[in-house]
Amino acid sequence: MAGRVGSGVLELDEVRRFPNRPVRVNGTLHWDILGLYGNVLDGLRDAPAGLASVGIDSWAVDYGLLDAGGTLLGNPVHYRDARTDGVMDRVRAELGDDLLYGASGLQFLPFNTIYQLVADDLSRASTMLLVPDLLAYWLTGEVGAERTNASTTGLLDVRDGTWSGDLLARLGIPATLLPQLREPGSVIGTLRPDVAAETGHGALPVTAVGSHDTASAVAAVPATTDRFAYISCGTWSLVGVELDAPVLTEASRKANFTNEGGVDGTVRYLRNVMGLWLLQESLRAWGNPDLPALLAEAADVPGLRSLIDPDDPEFLPPGDMPSRIAAHCRRRGFPEPAGRAGTVRCILDSLALAHRVTLRQAAALSAVDIEVVHLVGGGSRNDLLCRLTAEASGLPVVAGPVEATALGNVLAQARAHGAVGGLAEARALVAATQHVRRHAPSGGESRWREAAVRLGLET
Repeated sequence: MAGRVGSGVLELDEVRRFPNRPVRVNGTLHWDILGLYGNVLDGLRDAPAGLASVGIDSWAVDYGLLDAGGTLLGNPVHYRDARTDGVMDRVRAELGDDLLYGASGLQFLPFNTIYQLVADDLSRASTMLLVPDLLAYWLTGEVGAERTNASTTGLLDVRDGTWSGDLLARLGIPATLLPQLREPGSVIGTLRPDVAAETGHGALPVTAVGSHDTASAVAAVPATTDRFAYISCGTWSLVGVELDAPVLTEASRKANFTNEGGVDGTVRYLRNVMGLWLLQESLRAWGNPDLPALLAEAADVPGLRSLIDPDDPEFLPPGDMPSRIAAHCRRRGFPEPAGRAGTVRCILDSLALAHRVTLRQAAALSAVDIEVVHLVGGGSRNDLLCRLTAEASGLPVVAGPVEATALGNVLAQARAHGAVGGLAEARALVAATQHVRRHAPSGGESRWREAAVRLGLET
């Protein structure tokens, strides 16, 4: 994406779009990191002249290992790979939840970096770089770890913002493996001469942004009040509130909420919900039919009949999602969805219900009185999901911008180069320039409360 930022101006142009397909080799699911980097270079070649900066964000937790000479030891393993099966439970048993959560404040998820590293062979590794830091290293030759993404590893001490030497020592992970931390808005370096020559952009600065895509997305929420919640909705739904300090209470740990780093030292207090991965995998199983037509059919299906718990671990791996959804409904005592439209309605009802439950928990645990929910990212295109979320939560839902992550990325670069002020000013610019849709609650919240009780998500 190429962005333009100025007084009253915030524009994005899509420069290049490319697939991000995992590859399974000898039973292990990998990211095609060289293919992704090649497309980054192609995108830079296609970008307009006169760029002021480049910034990279990506998903969290996954990484590449470099040897002492700076060479990548192997393609990064995908977080949905089975190599961490059982690892989290073993680490939790050895170290205890109080120690792990008290240090990192992180939600217990089996694919967190801490468990991946325990499962990995580190014998030849000198440096670990999370995916956006790895790509930035190849562009600039500079090694570092951007803080918002580092906060998703389970190894960053949420209390003082440094790598946790205690956790590293207890797990036998060399402290030297983790690079120096860098802040969003700092300049990482300029394009290496060979990259500059290949892309035609000269000594272009590469700027650290909120390199965890959710950190960038939340920075671009068009909030006009402090009492807002957000749902960054795509493959995952990241549901939470923005705080000044972490919440490390026993109730927070039991609710499995996470304290991740945000832009300007904020805390993204949230919980991961499985998200539209359920729909994406179902569409793939069906041969990618016409989604708008399917959503229109799903809107006519009676709601809250077939329900699933989206966070059940059975839905994490790729595979035949419709069959797993049907089996889950049978086990929970709900009727199987009727046809494709029924499955889509089941998914969207279940996601809206999970949004409701998580929003209510976030408000109670953080003592934030939520007035409005900002649903950003690709899921904001899904009017049915947005409408159902408003109905389920009993709160107004502001849907959009769709490209919140790219906007947050661009705004972080613009701030670093003096084109926009602080977080409040950046959000005001988003609100003034980007299209959003508003969904009012319809008064049917009691039906959703009853459904949450039936599914065992509320009492």
